[in-house]
Amino acid sequence: MTDPDPARPRASEGESTVVTANGVRLHVVRAGPADGEPVLLLHGFPECWYGWDPVTRRLADAGYRVLVPDQRGYNASGKPSGVGAYRLPTLAADAAGLLDAVGADTAHVVGHDWGAAVAWWLALDHSSRVRTLAALNVPHPTVMRRTLDRSWDQRRRSWYFAAFQLPRLPELAARAGNYRLFERSMRESSRPGAFDDADFERYRAAWRQPGALTAMVNWYRAVARYPPPERTDPVDPPTRVIWGVRDRFLRASMAKESVAYCRQGEAVLLDDATHWLHHEQPDKVVDHLRAGFDAAE
Repeated sequence: MTDPDPARPRASEGESTVVTANGVRLHVVRAGPADGEPVLLLHGFPECWYGWDPVTRRLADAGYRVLVPDQRGYNASGKPSGVGAYRLPTLAADAAGLLDAVGADTAHVVGHDWGAAVAWWLALDHSSRVRTLAALNVPHPTVMRRTLDRSWDQRRRSWYFAAFQLPRLPELAARAGNYRLFERSMRESSRPGAFDDADFERYRAAWRQPGALTAMVNWYRAVARYPPPERTDPVDPPTRVIWGVRDRFLRASMAKESVAYCRQGEAVLLDDATHWLHHEQPDKVVDHLRAGFDAAE
């Protein structure tokens, strides 16, 4: 049977709730025991809460209280108008506000792609809320900026940042052919079998949400129009940078460079994984996450 709302969790995937955080309505999927250690999972582009499902299930089964929001602009969460609503410090404040809304003083914070950028900024601006930080395949923001300044290879890999600055055209291109561009990009940049047709049924349901495409692209527009300040102050929480070496979009050298900005940092390189490592090797990813959680005890 087809799920009547593919963008929402099934009973086996967690429970939906809605919170107000930093003035925006956030849809959050919760899984695991209510008294478990909180883990906040922040998705990237163009995913939603569902992208973390392989990791969510494993962490919930291990006894963690897992919180997986649709970040602002995505799927069932609020979609404020205007590019300025998607500045990186604002997105980090959403995550801090979510923890307030669910009564969690701190959490293990895990981010992938844009979610990792938010996680880095949360650890910089709200370090007391972050028990441990895990960043998957996105470097410290200053490492990203400096690499773009000096590396033509990284500029070539990041060509889509410039394309997303155009008005309306990125949304039209993404919507064409039933979101063929997004599906093809995810399939071609991942290992065979990382995504299947059922996954894209769930993603398309999220991409179809009114206003979602523009809000999602506005994350890219905001970082160009309102670049965050360069940060060189050390990241205080214990940090693991977990990186799929075969990432088509981001240079693996940035993983180890990012550790230099952390008081307690470690880079973990997965040689056979791509940008989509949490889909390809969820057991390994969870093992590394839990090792980082345990080391902070």
